[in-house]
Parts: sequence; structure tokens; C-alpha cells
Amino acid sequence: MAPVTAISNVRVFDGQKVGDFSTVVIDGELIAGSDTLPTKTIDAGGAILLPGLIDCHIHLRGPNDLAQMAEFGVTTALDMATWPIELLNSLRGRKGVTDIRGCGVAATAPGSVHSHIPTLPRDALVSNAEEAQRFVASRIAEGANYIKMVADVPGPDQETLNALVENAHLRNKLVVSHAVSLIATHMSQNAGADVITHAPLNGVMSEEDIQRMVKDKRISVPTLTMMKGVSKSRNLDFENARKTVTALHLAGVPVLAGTDSNMSPGVPANVTHGISLHEELELLVSCGLSTTEALRAATSLPAKYFGLHDRGVIQPGYRADLILVKDDPTEDIKATRSLQRVWIAGQEFELPQARGN
Repeated sequence: MAPVTAISNVRVFDGQKVGDFSTVVIDGELIAGSDTLPTKTIDAGGAILLPGLIDCHIHLRGPNDLAQMAEFGVTTALDMATWPIELLNSLRGRKGVTDIRGCGVAATAPGSVHSHIPTLPRDALVSNAEEAQRFVASRIAEGANYIKMVADVPGPDQETLNALVENAHLRNKLVVSHAVSLIATHMSQNAGADVITHAPLNGVMSEEDIQRMVKDKRISVPTLTMMKGVSKSRNLDFENARKTVTALHLAGVPVLAGTDSNMSPGVPANVTHGISLHEELELLVSCGLSTTEALRAATSLPAKYFGLHDRGVIQPGYRADLILVKDDPTEDIKATRSLQRVWIAGQEFELPQARGN
């Protein structure tokens, strides 16, 4: 039987601030109440306990990716296109490493940039409303947690994007729309997508489109780490993405942390799993988010908006997804890099070494 572990002499981030010294108890996979008697105690020495980090946009190639994310405190990750489905499903539910959710393949259209990926399955190509209905049904049958579509020109036309969203909503699934340009963002909004991932590099979103994001309660996962890499490889202006995120945040649009981490061949930029989420948090702060807002963007907010109701906060009854950091990230967001220990569903992940700054 696993020990009931008390983490003593620890300061807990509660979503707003870092509290006074206290004790957090792990019993099995969950955070226990204060009345639970521990069989083992860890003295945290005044370090700070955060909920495990959630990366809202990743791509997987194998089990090593899960261990690499866990090594940097990413305890949950949302995969935004991995195939074949047998690979994705083989990575679900693994004990002691990053827990994942996924969508399978993303919907695109013949002739699009994504359609030229050599290994892309044929049923990812969607040309009309009837095919959109079949696509959504197939992804749900495979166990997709949400539906992903690619808005682009060339790509699925507006009617097809609309049908993808309509069919997903009929099945109570969120729709995440890939949109790296202003026109793609506009088309995604017209279709009614719930989450727009990426931030445009070819211009700054208009005030009208930003206010529409607010009105329709849409969510942004800007993947600034990826957009920074793409801007360098394609000679585009990263400041457009940064200014858009600043405007979205000021308007009150929920901005969540996602990196688009991947090691896929042939993409505009490879982004390293795990450590990239720490860079993403720093980029979000550079866009005007406070340190506490950035931390929530990688903990409680993804849990809220993606229906992960068992994690994202440090409270009794929640999953014991926890990271211990030496320094205070509410004072300096770079302190998330001072990782000392990681627990995933109560199981400690063995770090290569105790981390410093």
C-alpha cells in the first residue's frame, strides 16, 4: 500500500496568492483532508507548492514525450492531433507520467497546407457538410475528448467549418480551431468554435473580432512559443501575435497556456516538450498577464474550460497533481523553473536531479 504522505513546511499557491506555512497530505491519487494521518512526512523547507501544470496544446510521438513533460512539471497535456489513433490511445492513462487528453486527427481539406503531410490519414480531409458529420462521428467513436479543425486558406470552406462545429456541439464536444492568420481567426469565429489556438502573425486582431471573442465567451490558446518560432522561420512579425494577446487579455478573453510542443518533421518550428511551457508563461507575462494570471492559465483555467474537474487546484478531494518549486513564481514567473519535486496522481516522478534556478 502506498504511504500517506504529508508535505510539511510548505507554502501553497491557492490561485490568488502564496499562503503561509502549512501541510498538504497525499493519500493515494488524491489530496486528503487535514484530519488524515500520514505515514510519511516530507519537509518542504519553505518551498512553494503549485498545482501541476497543464499544457493546452501539444503533439505526441511516443511515451518519451510524456516523461519529458513530467520532468518539467507538466502533469496534464491536451494533444491537438496525433495519429494513428492506436498510438494516441496507447499513451492515455499511463501511471506516473503526464496524463493526456486528445482529439485524434484534425479536420482539414484537400489542397490545404496540412493535407500535404505525408502520413495524414485520408479521413482527415473534409470537403463538405456531409463529410464533416462523418468526421465528427468517427472522432467521437475513437474516444476524442474534443474536436479539432484547421481553418486556413486554402482549407475547409465556411460551410464545412460551420458543419464541423454544429455536429460537434450536437455531441456536446468542444471545438478547437487552428487559426494562424486573421482570416482564419475570423472564419473560426463565424463557425462558432469554442477555442481558437494560435495567434495571428500577419496582423493584429481587430477590436471588432476581439469584442466578438468576449461576447461569445470564446477562449484563446495563443501558443506564443510556437508563434515565436514560426515568425523566425517564416520572417513574420511576432509582435503581431504579442499585441493580439495583450488586447485579448485586456478585453477579458480567457487566455490559456499552450505551447504546440512537437518534434514532428516538416513543420515550421519544433518546440521542445515540457520546458517550453515555462517559456510560454514568461511570454504571457510579457503580454500583460500578471504572474498569478499566468499561473492560472496553466492550472485552474484549463481545468475549468476543458472539463478537467478533478485537477487544477490544491484542495482535498482533487487529484494530487502537484509541483514543488524553490522560489516564488508570483514574484517572478521564471521561478516555475526552480522545480524540486513533481507528483502525478499522487505518484512522485523521479526528477534527474533537484532543480535550481
